[in-house]
Amino acid sequence: MDIKVNKQGQSFNGDPNMPLMWYLRDELALTGTKFGCGTGLCGACTVHVDGKAVRSCVTTMNEVSGKSVTTIEGLSKDGNHPVQKAWRAENVPQCGYCQPGQIMQAAALISEKKKPTDAQILEAMSGNICRCGCYQRIFTAVKAAAKEA
Repeated sequence: MDIKVNKQGQSFNGDPNMPLMWYLRDELALTGTKFGCGTGLCGACTVHVDGKAVRSCVTTMNEVSGKSVTTIEGLSKDGNHPVQKAWRAENVPQCGYCQPGQIMQAAALISEKKKPTDAQILEAMSGNICRCGCYQRIFTAVKAAAKEA
């Protein structure tokens, strides 16, 4: 099966039930996507598939056949996506483990809703867990990124 990952064509001939996350991490060495809960509940593994935020730990290779996948490595060539810039400006990360998933979730939200309300931000980000409790800084950064995007 063929997929695009970060705008580059890839061919996959393995188990179609393999989780996308393992393909990204183990076969393409794109380790920015993190393994968290393994059941799609924490959001650490969030990537974009055709522009939508998905949990790569519960998304199979078969489900992404013919689609375009974007990881944190492909979000911006220079790390200056509006969400990434806002993350730095607000000093969001603490331990940093969940941050790629948080950033991908926020980028998908801003792509879909140019000026999200506070409630929309809270709802969109509610599925991404931060063990360090950086939620207030995450919220502030998403609002700032939405203003710039």
